[in-house]
Amino acid sequence: MDAGMARMMQDMHRPGYSGNPDHDFLAMMIPHHEGAVDMARLVLIHGRDPLVRQLAEDIIAGQTVEIASMRARMAVLLKGPNPQPDGYPALGSVRG
Repeated sequence: MDAGMARMMQDMHRPGYSGNPDHDFLAMMIPHHEGAVDMARLVLIHGRDPLVRQLAEDIIAGQTVEIASMRARMAVLLKGPNPQPDGYPALGSVRG
């Protein structure tokens, strides 16, 4: 897990700051969520407690959807001002 955390922190800070808070937030949150998925996978390999394993499965499912949504939104933002700020791709999550 230490190696995964170190990789996640490096990946979060690799792009530096663009000055655009939306871009910078997504650029840091994507590797943060990927790190959570990596750690959850380790729990599924090595963990034994059924409730912790269930939590790991939930994290993988939820974070995978959020990673895809953040990547899609980043692609929209990189093209310039978004003419439909409430349009597709909306960010997905496990809330609500």
